Order: sequence, then structure tokens, then C-alpha cells
Amino acid sequence: MDAVDALLEIATLLERERASRYRAKAFRQAASVLRSLPDDVISDPGRLREQKGIGASTFEVIRQAQQGRVPDYLTELRGVVEPERTSQLCARLRGDLHSHTDWSDGTTPIETMVEAARALGHEYLAVTDHSPRLRVARGLSPERLREQIPLVRARSGNGLTVLAGIEVDILEDGALDQEPALLDELDIVVASVHSKLRMDAAPMTRRMIAAVSHPRVNVLGHCTGRLVEGSRGTRPASEFDPRAVFAACAANGVAVEINSRPERQDPPDELIGIALAEGCLFSIDSDAHAPGQLSLLDHGAARAEAAGVPAERIVTTWGLDRLRAWARD
Repeated sequence: MDAVDALLEIATLLERERASRYRAKAFRQAASVLRSLPDDVISDPGRLREQKGIGASTFEVIRQAQQGRVPDYLTELRGVVEPERTSQLCARLRGDLHSHTDWSDGTTPIETMVEAARALGHEYLAVTDHSPRLRVARGLSPERLREQIPLVRARSGNGLTVLAGIEVDILEDGALDQEPALLDELDIVVASVHSKLRMDAAPMTRRMIAAVSHPRVNVLGHCTGRLVEGSRGTRPASEFDPRAVFAACAANGVAVEINSRPERQDPPDELIGIALAEGCLFSIDSDAHAPGQLSLLDHGAARAEAAGVPAERIVTTWGLDRLRAWARD
């Protein structure tokens, strides 16, 4: 098989499995290096191994692919990484409103995320890097966000519309961590709590209601902030009045995100039920921080389907025109 294809498939599988970002990045880097090399270097094992960005593991994958073999490591990963789940609801998803690039804490450039979304058949992808307060994630200052917006939209084409967005922090008083005028320039605004997750229920409820009542918020991201598995350990759900928060979401046309990351499973099943009863819209999103994580939408779709969420109440099943009209309403 083609060596570049083998390296990229390994990277994608590692990303879907949420393996170390450095492992996946090494295989993507090796693929990029290999694409840039002249044929005489690629065909010379000694010179190839000396190239910066080609390590022992990636070199072995390249050599096995050059020998006409499926590399051993790729065969192993194909047998270990859970394949994408198929469901009627997943097949109806048209896009993704929550993804990150290396402008904040994602692992790859905008164009690599866009290429992966296009390969999955998405009709639209929102790039929603973090806002300034989340410094650990290299949140975007107003100046950097202004610089990013035209670069994101310029990647549209070949059947995919790339939407300029943000995952904006909900501050302790419910304000949003970005300039209001700048939020108004964006196509999609996902609002999420990332700090003071153990705040008492009453102030947390007020905080979240204030945020979803903002006219530019479209999606309430991973509403409880919990972690149920994974390399970051576990974290309990934030406490708030879900009926009050979801009633505010419904009143303001804000979609409750069903976050597709297996380590989050957020909202919990019982909260999806409450949001359904309160008349909420939903958005099934990947929260992808790497190209291979865009396919995690199948996890969110499976949870939504099991909870009985009607497809017509999931905004990411809507066509682009309807989605845009809702987002600007």
C-alpha cells in the first residue's frame, strides 16, 4: 500500500482512540516529510532513515508499505481500535459545530481538519477554537480570532462549508469571554463552562442561564463538564438546576450539545431526557481536537438515538441554509 496513506491511517486511528497526541502527530509529520522527499531519497533506506521527522516506528511502516505489505502496526490498530458505529441517526448528520485546530489546543492546522471533514462527507464544519481566558489551551485573543476568521471561511469548497466559530468560556458571572462585536461576526458560538466547575448549584444555574440568554450563543457545550474515563482521569458533573437551564435554552433557541467524546458522555442520559421534556434543540458534535476524532460523531448519535431524540430536533441534521437561519435568529 502507499506509505503516506499508511502513515495517515495510523494517525487517524490513534486519534480516534484518543491515544497520546504526540504519537499521532509523529505519524502525520512523517507523512508530510515523506511527501516532500525526492524519489532517490525515498528509495534509499539509509538516507530515508536519516531524515528529520522519520523515526524508528515510522521508518518501519514506510519500509513495510514499500515492500507491498500492510504494515504490522496498521494491522494491529485496525484490529484494536473500535470501528465507527453505524446507525440511522448517524447517517443523517450533515455536519459538526464543535472542533479545534492548532490555533488553540488542537493538534493540526485548519486545512488538515477541513480535509478530514470533507473526506467524511460533511456538508459543514465549524472551527471553534477556545477563547482568551483558557490560556492552557492557547485561547484566541480578539486579534488572533480576527486573523483566523477569513482563513477559516477561505477553506470552504468542494462540497464543504467551513463556518467561523468559537468555543467561548462562560465566565463566573455568566458573561462571555470575547468582545461582543466580534462574536457577532461569527457563524457559530458554542458557550461552555471550563472553570469553577464545582461552583454551588444556585450560582452555577444563574451563570448558565445568563450565558444561554445571550443573543449570539447557539450551542451550550458539554453542559456538566464531567469526565467518566480516559487519560485525564475522571471528574464529577457540575451541579445546577437542569430544568431551569434547559428551559432557558429552549426559550432562546439554544441547542444543548450531545458531546460525542466517549470520555465525556455529556450530558448524562437523565439530563438528555430533561432537555427533551423542556423542548430543547440538540447539536451532536465531535469536540474534535484532531482529524481522527471527527468520526466520533457516531458515539453521540448512538446516545441520542438510545435516548429517543427526534432527528428533526438535532440541528446538525439540518441543511446549511436552515442551520444558518437558526444560528442568526
